[in-house]
Amino acid sequence: MDYRLRLAKRMLFNKKGSLIGAVLAVTIGILVIHVNFVIFQGLFDAIVRDISDYRNGDILVTDEFDFIDKSDMSLVNWFERIPFVDAATPRLSSTAEMNMTKNGKRIEESRVPIVGIDPFRDIRTSTVHETVTEGNYVFSRNNIVLGSNVARDLGGAQVGDSVKVLVVDRYGQDQIRRFTVSGIANSPGGQGFDYTAVIHIDTLRDMMNRHGDTGSLMVKLNDPTKAFEVKEFFLRSFPHDDFLAETIEESAEQQLAGFRSGIAMISMIGYFGMGSSAFAILTIQIMLVSGKTREIGIMRAIGAKRKDILLIFIFQGIIIGAIGAGVGTAAGLGYTFYADITKMSFNNSLPLEVTYNWEKIIQTALTSFALAIIASLYPSYRATKQLPVEAMRTV
Repeated sequence: MDYRLRLAKRMLFNKKGSLIGAVLAVTIGILVIHVNFVIFQGLFDAIVRDISDYRNGDILVTDEFDFIDKSDMSLVNWFERIPFVDAATPRLSSTAEMNMTKNGKRIEESRVPIVGIDPFRDIRTSTVHETVTEGNYVFSRNNIVLGSNVARDLGGAQVGDSVKVLVVDRYGQDQIRRFTVSGIANSPGGQGFDYTAVIHIDTLRDMMNRHGDTGSLMVKLNDPTKAFEVKEFFLRSFPHDDFLAETIEESAEQQLAGFRSGIAMISMIGYFGMGSSAFAILTIQIMLVSGKTREIGIMRAIGAKRKDILLIFIFQGIIIGAIGAGVGTAAGLGYTFYADITKMSFNNSLPLEVTYNWEKIIQTALTSFALAIIASLYPSYRATKQLPVEAMRTV
């Protein structure tokens, strides 16, 4: 081992308080980055996950003119012949007015989003059916699933209750039907269909006078990384139609652009914390140099060169950076592991999508390590400027 490294270790470990303070500064800086990533990036990914699982799939197909008039089954069959596609399902959406009589009192709810689904295809493509905590999904044309908030606003509608639904058709005429509540949907964080009603797509087509029309096609892949490739292949295959298609990444960028900007801002705050850690190391290193003035003078007097003094204190920065980066990364990974196994949730409702972003983990550790070394350069240079005689006079 180089004698300058041995001296650096001895001088540093003799000042355990300074060493602990410097290492703690690096550790806190890294831990802040990890916590921010787990919470805010995890929340972003959780919202994207729910958009994909409940509404858009990996690819969402719509039409430039609001409704797809091509046969939904022909499109579903076309997609399901592609090896990367697990399933596809048609959907149709509108807005409804609802009313029911509860305990002798008529309760009305206006402007409720209503979605028509093909139940047997929908359960292969989305996870909406998994959020039905009471009763069953829509397997009959006279059944309706109410989101938990819709059920609450209707005076506490329950499975088996009768609900009257009004939808305005394509000609502006009111179409009214009575449905039996087959289930209540309640999703974690309210990201699912908690504010929506779900009925059979053929029933909604009848009420809207949109026979054969589809509002959108939700496509689920077995390999989500192929989403852009499948989307482009689909659009090239139907050049004369007015289809629009977007991947979940494209949908998320549009719907969550503000959230993404917030994450970037929070990340900047985290890196500012790392910069503050570097300043703390700079201050501690200056104090170490000031406290070792006499030792520096003695080393210079017995033949140590300026580059030797420089290397001793740079080695101290390397030691601080290595220990701090190691401890901080371990603490950050520990927090990430804890968030993962405990299924940490935002506001005790929406489960975070916890991931191990190794590229970011390594980048954060190396950045902290580099900042610790950079922060030691000025104190190291300052130590070399002390003259042996003047340094030895200092007690």
